[in-house]
Amino acid sequence: MELNEVREHIQQTDQQLLELLSKRRKLALAVADAKLNQNKAIRDQKREEELLLRLIEAGKPLELDAHYVTRLFHVIIEDSVLQQQAKLQGELKGMQGPSVKVAYLGGQGSYSYWATHKYFTRRAEQIVDIGCDSFNDIVKSVETGHADYAVLPIENTSSGSINEVYDILQHTRLSIVGELTHPIDHCVLGLAGTNLNQIRQICAHPQVIAQCSQFLLGLSNVKVEYCDSSSDAFQRVQQKNDPTIVAIGGEAGGKIYGLQVLASDLANQRDNVSRFIVVARKAVTVAKAIPAKTTFIMFTGQQPGALVDALTILKQHGISMAKLESRPIPGNPWEEMFYVDVFANLNDYAMTRALEELNRITKFIKVLGCYPSEDIEPTQVS
Repeated sequence: MELNEVREHIQQTDQQLLELLSKRRKLALAVADAKLNQNKAIRDQKREEELLLRLIEAGKPLELDAHYVTRLFHVIIEDSVLQQQAKLQGELKGMQGPSVKVAYLGGQGSYSYWATHKYFTRRAEQIVDIGCDSFNDIVKSVETGHADYAVLPIENTSSGSINEVYDILQHTRLSIVGELTHPIDHCVLGLAGTNLNQIRQICAHPQVIAQCSQFLLGLSNVKVEYCDSSSDAFQRVQQKNDPTIVAIGGEAGGKIYGLQVLASDLANQRDNVSRFIVVARKAVTVAKAIPAKTTFIMFTGQQPGALVDALTILKQHGISMAKLESRPIPGNPWEEMFYVDVFANLNDYAMTRALEELNRITKFIKVLGCYPSEDIEPTQVS
């Protein structure tokens, strides 16, 4: 066959694959209904392992190696689990609907913009974007009713925790109702025809600068200009129309503003991933069939062993901790507030008892939210 003919067959095959993936997703949602009726957990890793082993064997006569089949179906299984969780949780708390108003950092093309659409595409037919210039503005949008939800970045595998967001959570009445992780691929983006050797100024958000610090150390005579968001950086480069000025951000976002990639893979760590939380005015109840996380803050005081005693309570009740973060308490020099993420449903007996005991030995404790966990670890097969 001629090359064009082969490409045409590939296009037809790709279309068939998309149609089959759509059909499989609809069947996965039907499974969610059946699991709900039978009171079964959304995820069954034993069944996933059996499925992967069967698919690996079925792929052998088709000349599809095990690694290829496993990687492909890890993605499909993850999507099925997240789709089922979103459907079940949406029905439980009435989140699914024709439209949601969501506040996030920056404008169209920012990392928070993509994370917002990634999360809410499973949960609403239409997303009304409310771009904001600061984390405080994002939270106020929800507190005042201007937005239904807010999406906030809270930590990154390269730069660590975003302290400003942790501090805001201490004072707001909003509750965490969801989470997601989103891969972050930083690129240098400039005007068409720009050369890296021409660069004299880089526009980027402070978190982006921190995540690409090693790349920036290799540059000389380059000024860094801090921006409110990646989309703000893209806009500045576009408006200044100067080939010596570039932005650092995501490729997809930069293309919206007509910028081209000059360099990629800039992050200090190869696997650069950000975790975002979703907050709302009302707390949610997480379905028992869905793995849940609970986040709370506590002040243990400064007596010897106070933090150890608090964490021992979690251990005694079989509660696994996902994160422990300390932040200074304003007005109390050298005293710390602890933020704790645990893998537990707030309505579980063990979690209820643990909080009761923590209330007795700590000076202050506040639950920030219980929400579905989107940590979908791939099922491994030998």
